[in-house]
Amino acid sequence: MGQPGGERRTGRHDDRTGRPSPGAGRPGSAPPPGAAEAWPRRLVCVRAFVRALPVLLVVAGILYDCFTPAEFTAAPFFTAAPLVAAPLSSPRGTVLAGSLAVGAVLTVHLLLGIVLHVDAVTEVVTVATAAVLAVLINVVVRRGDERLASVREIAEFAQRAVLPEPEARIAGLEVAARYEAAQEDAFIGGDLYAVQDSPHGVRLVVGDVRGKGMTAVAAVATVVGAFREAAEQEATLQGVAGRLERALTRAGSRRDGVEAAEGFTTAVLAEIPRGEGVVRVVNRGHPPPLLLGPDGTLAVLSAETFALPLGLSELGGPCAPTVQHRFPRGATLLLHTDGLSEARDPRGEFYDPAAWLAGRVFPGPDALLAALFEAVCRHTGGALTDDLALLAVRRP
Repeated sequence: MGQPGGERRTGRHDDRTGRPSPGAGRPGSAPPPGAAEAWPRRLVCVRAFVRALPVLLVVAGILYDCFTPAEFTAAPFFTAAPLVAAPLSSPRGTVLAGSLAVGAVLTVHLLLGIVLHVDAVTEVVTVATAAVLAVLINVVVRRGDERLASVREIAEFAQRAVLPEPEARIAGLEVAARYEAAQEDAFIGGDLYAVQDSPHGVRLVVGDVRGKGMTAVAAVATVVGAFREAAEQEATLQGVAGRLERALTRAGSRRDGVEAAEGFTTAVLAEIPRGEGVVRVVNRGHPPPLLLGPDGTLAVLSAETFALPLGLSELGGPCAPTVQHRFPRGATLLLHTDGLSEARDPRGEFYDPAAWLAGRVFPGPDALLAALFEAVCRHTGGALTDDLALLAVRRP
């Protein structure tokens, strides 16, 4: 097994430093100076304004009552103050906002000498009722937040059980992984990764299960569990892929409908034997891995032939070959799901991780994944439309 003809090398960089050449434009490049800090500053300003909004509404109500004719009422301002505080503030803050609103109404009426007028009494009762309702709303919101926090904690434990974070160093290799679910408040979806030290070397898998929801999570658990067992027992990567295929077939036979007929998983498997300076790859319909050299050069480890994803081998097609590539010291192997390569910007343009990585040098896999995730977030405007799994392995 030799070097594949489909391997593509890119990388325009300064030969003296290994860093990107000035003016080497590519998607996801760094924004102008100060742009990265602008959004956090705006966010802090918005939060400060929201926290101050109940007080601002009370002040606006006082000014409205003092500078308008008597037939005009500022009740909407005073009523809104505690209702705005209810979902945003603590119980104490909500009570204070309601008390401030009622106190402001009474003070204005005393100053104007209309405290016993029918309209004035009605306004006070209206504001007081809104204050009481705001406290009740705050209690309901807080209970909902507590339930959500409990659900999030359970989801986080589930993620750790299904996709445990790999150790930072395995068999002399530096390892880092990152998972970002596209669905808000979700911790796990249909993407997967796993690393296993075995008698045959360090073996890795990154995959993407068709579908969403609990069915996808169940398939992820099936693939990861089967991989950990097969990585120890199978002598070849093709044997590992076969075990994953059979595990998915068994799991699919227990489901009905479209999921049983069309369930499949794209996956790329890699094996790094000890002391050989190579990496072997089997690709089952998945985006190709990227190999970032210590000098910033980049190779796209494309498959020689396209093979069907796991779960679709009964349809025929060529068998996925095991392709071997050089893996020199200081190089980093990056495996990812299509949540990275198919991320789009507001104009609909796909993100190109190879173009962004070419010519760049990172101190370690953790720094690589952090910078890459920040770059894809800038490309998409912070809105991921698909789950994203990243796995980086570096030969120190």
